[in-house]
Amino acid sequence: MKDIKEAALTGRLKWVERIAYLLDEKFRFPGTKLRFGLDPVINLIPVAGDISGFIVAAALVWIMARHGVSRKVLILMVLNIFIDAIIGGIPLIGQVFDFYYKANSRNIKLLKEHYQEGRHQGNGTGVLVIVFLVLLIFFAVFVFFIYKLSQWLFGLF
Repeated sequence: MKDIKEAALTGRLKWVERIAYLLDEKFRFPGTKLRFGLDPVINLIPVAGDISGFIVAAALVWIMARHGVSRKVLILMVLNIFIDAIIGGIPLIGQVFDFYYKANSRNIKLLKEHYQEGRHQGNGTGVLVIVFLVLLIFFAVFVFFIYKLSQWLFGLF
């Protein structure tokens, strides 16, 4: 494990950070501190932009998994990608969201915290439980909404 930690610190994985920077923070709006990358620009292309951004982000996470990052960090990184993909896929709202959320930069931050500070160690079971509970609540709200909508529709006839 020590060899993997040193690999990230010596720069063998520096290219991953460069790709994340290119996707999330390469450019700056003149006169502001607001930075953006190619990801929100590519996402202006309906469907293809979202899919390409998701594939690149997933490939970066896969590379990190191959370099021995902890299961908890992997779960958090995948969660960042899914949040970015799901909300980023909503027209208009997703475009604005892509400028601010920056899933790839968040994943690089998690990576640095893991390798340099020793944070996010462990198997990530707690994160999985929280994600499951949140998804269960969303599912319950969705089912309730569908139930109320069907009641309303049947009430029209």
